[in-house]
This record gives sequence, C-alpha cells and structure tokens, in this order.
Amino acid sequence: MSIDAATMLAAIPASLRHPLLETYREIASNFAEHRWSPSELEGGKFCEVVYWICHGFISGTYVPAPTKPPNMRDNCRDLERNTNTGKPGDHSLRILIPRMLPALYDIRNNRGVGHVGGDVDPNLMDATAVYSNASWILAELVRVFHNVKTPEAQEAVDGLVERKTPLIWSAGTAKRVLDTKLGAADQTMLLLHQALGWMSEADLLASIEYSNPSVYRRKILKVLHKARKIEYDEAAQRVHISPKGSAHVEEKIVAPHVALKKK
Repeated sequence: MSIDAATMLAAIPASLRHPLLETYREIASNFAEHRWSPSELEGGKFCEVVYWICHGFISGTYVPAPTKPPNMRDNCRDLERNTNTGKPGDHSLRILIPRMLPALYDIRNNRGVGHVGGDVDPNLMDATAVYSNASWILAELVRVFHNVKTPEAQEAVDGLVERKTPLIWSAGTAKRVLDTKLGAADQTMLLLHQALGWMSEADLLASIEYSNPSVYRRKILKVLHKARKIEYDEAAQRVHISPKGSAHVEEKIVAPHVALKKK
C-alpha cells in the first residue's frame, strides 16, 4: 500500500506542510469541477508556500508561517544564487522549482484572476497550466523529501484530491452513495470518480457493502475493467477509474442528478 503525500512530506514543518497540501487540494478540486478562477487564485497561494519551503530547505531554517514574498521573481533568483547545499534534491529546490514559480505566480497576478483588467479572463488553458505545474511541483517535493521514485510520488499526489459531489456522503469510516437506485457498478465508478486516484478494493467493498467479495470482483470489477471503464490491479487489490469511466459518471450519473435538482 502506498504512503500518502502528507506522510511523505513529514520533514517539512506542519506550518508549511498543511497550507501546501490544502492549497493544492483546492487547485485540483476546483480544476476538476471546471471552476477556473478559484483554481488559478489558489495557484498564487501555492507558489508562496512553495517558495518558503525552498527557502527553508536551502537556508536550513523554516519560517513559522508562509507570507507573500516581497518580490517573487527576484526572491526566486536569490535562491538560485545560493551555493550548492550538498543535500539530495538541491537542484530541484534551488533551481528547477524556483524557476517555475514566477511564471505560475504571474498567471494569478496578470491574467485577469487576482486583479481586474488582466489581459485574459480565467479559462481552461490557464487553469490547466496552474494545475499541471502545481502537480509536478508537489510530486517533486514528495520525491525529494521522502526519497521515492517519480511514479510513487505522483501516485501519492493523485491520492490527495477528491471531486466534490452531493451524491456521496462520508460517514467517517466509509463513503456512502446516497442514491440507492444506483447499481453496484455505477456506485463503484462514482466513488472512483470522486477519489481521482487509486482506491483499494477493501474501501470499495466497505462503501458499497457488497455481500460477496468474490462475486463483486468477478461481476463488477472485472467486467468494468474489460469494458475499459476502470483499471483493476488485481494483484495489488486496487482500482482506478479511466477517462471512459469518468465520462460515463459525468454524463450518465452526475449530469441527470444536477438537472433534476434544478427542476
């Protein structure tokens, strides 16, 4: 079982780790729900937190709380001018990430997101740039601070985010699909669609309360896998929704529910 990103970033002080993860979750959730402006706005906050993480890594002293750097571009260049720290990950946190932050920060400041009168209104293209770059940066931080390979770091990042849907309620111990008319296959895909990343077979069984695990694997998971609506990793006992499965959930389950609520 993979370790979650919060655990992998335990070397970063909680005062920086928590806002890092929270701003990333907001970016990803808003992006998944097509809310371009909030997604891009959170990108600015994300950059500020990441800057102070890089600063603390290089200087050896972390600030007690993230603040707005006086000048993001100049401050990031100052990080690059520091001599090699000798630490694993020095090149990423001293050069690669600081070179990415000003461009990402500029989308928030000068593209009609953070201020009126920007050149471009909030849009899919800019929100995609923010989400993609933030995901790469967070995965790189996970890779450096926990010394894991890139695929494992990306998997941990993917597991941080959930789409918000009123069709699912969390009871604390398990998630419940509130529409009892949905069959086990649709409930499975809806839960996976919300999770975005991998879900364990055990968590799906606990949420759906399917009476026979072996029948659930044979009639639900393997059938959906064959239809390419999910990826079922039987050896690792985990499941991931595919683009085809996501399209089914959005068009056949979520959209009718939203339309019904508007009536």
